[in-house]
Amino acid sequence: MSHNRQVKLASRPQPGLFQRQNFTIENTPIPSLGEGEILIRVEVISLDPAMRGWVNDGKSYVPPVAIGEVMRAYAAGIVEKSNHPKFAVGDAVQGLLGVQQYAISNGRGLVKLDLEKAPIERWVGGLGMPGWTAYFGLLEVGQPKEGETVVVSAASGAVGSLVGQIAKIKGCRAVGIAGGPEKCAFLTDELGFDAAVDYKAGNLAADLKAACPDGIDVDFENVGGDILDTVLAQMNVFGRIALCGLISGYTASEAPPGPKNIRAVLTQRLRMQGLIVFDWAKRIPEAIEQLGTWHHEGRLKMREDVQVGGVDAFPDVVNMLYTGANNGKLVLKV
Repeated sequence: MSHNRQVKLASRPQPGLFQRQNFTIENTPIPSLGEGEILIRVEVISLDPAMRGWVNDGKSYVPPVAIGEVMRAYAAGIVEKSNHPKFAVGDAVQGLLGVQQYAISNGRGLVKLDLEKAPIERWVGGLGMPGWTAYFGLLEVGQPKEGETVVVSAASGAVGSLVGQIAKIKGCRAVGIAGGPEKCAFLTDELGFDAAVDYKAGNLAADLKAACPDGIDVDFENVGGDILDTVLAQMNVFGRIALCGLISGYTASEAPPGPKNIRAVLTQRLRMQGLIVFDWAKRIPEAIEQLGTWHHEGRLKMREDVQVGGVDAFPDVVNMLYTGANNGKLVLKV
């Protein structure tokens, strides 16, 4: 291929879903390599809820994607050319490569992949950033203890589905909150959750209480809004809340109100901590090793929802994250 097809941010989206006019898709020359650089042919792109926040012009844990810049994304691919001593042609790698067909990297932040252990799409899913987030978020922030009850919202998603399974591995009762009977059945029948609560059924508080008869010790929060409020009211004394995401507000027209039940943090002496996986960057090899071991042993199941259409499909496919249309980790095949 003589060109690099790229998705660039053209405008900051209005509240709601992404629109096609928020992006331009264009062909650019493939740049020549400098000293210490490698050229990567991107094979799969990770689509993550955080993308909606990355394009907003406001204070966050990373600078916003600039207008005219290639859309930020984790991706995995194959090294085609290398001027770097640690990477050879043919190596499979994963990193922050962007929504494009080719990426130039100086090697920083890249992780080498073993495609004999798992297909490349799994390395941007359960063995990639979502897996690392579940691993460190639950074990380091949630700190579950054997016999405790762990609740996770958006439980059928890329991160939540792993959190519940890791909770089970650690001897906890795992309860997932998801939307619709099909997703709830997937949690209990396929992933081994002890119970699943359908927030769309209209009886969230009562159904959650029935699923957690001994209260909630750890909440792995991916949604926020009414779901977080409901969970707060049922937390046990000295419970922990690992705040991973607030997807209920990502496409809202205005900022949702703060939790009505915030008083529970005081009365139950709760600990609520936000988490960003970059905080454990130096320990990523540990997460890959442990997640890979559990996966090989059959104790940790992983599922990808691989969409086709290449980078041109990105503006439409990414919205599946915010409508709940994906089943498993959402991946775009380049």
